[in-house]
Amino acid sequence: MKKIVFLITFLLLHGYFCMAQPGAGTTRAEVIKMGFITKELKLSPAEAQTFWPLYDSYIAELRNARLANPNDVLAAEEAALIIKKKYRPEFKKILGTDDRVNQTFMAEQQFRQMLRGELQKRQKRRFGN
Repeated sequence: MKKIVFLITFLLLHGYFCMAQPGAGTTRAEVIKMGFITKELKLSPAEAQTFWPLYDSYIAELRNARLANPNDVLAAEEAALIIKKKYRPEFKKILGTDDRVNQTFMAEQQFRQMLRGELQKRQKRRFGN
């Protein structure tokens, strides 16, 4: 009986601790993106602590806007622009200047270009084109 109680307790606590790990749903690409943007913006630890939760909600809204308009590219781009304008003052509170806010949006584009380039290189190596 003690073994069964111990086993059940162990399984419940193990599941609890596994779910409590930070970044459990974070992909490798997202981790690399965080490092890239942190480096580009030269975020201090204090800035990073307040920047990343806001940035995550910004990205979630952008993703939802794209999912809401899957067949209408213009509507998705318009929604993305509205979201960027909405978050711009919030980013400015954390980053301090408009230049650093603009640098955030530019770093996103640079990361996407870098990621596309890396994927193309891997496809060429894989398929020998």
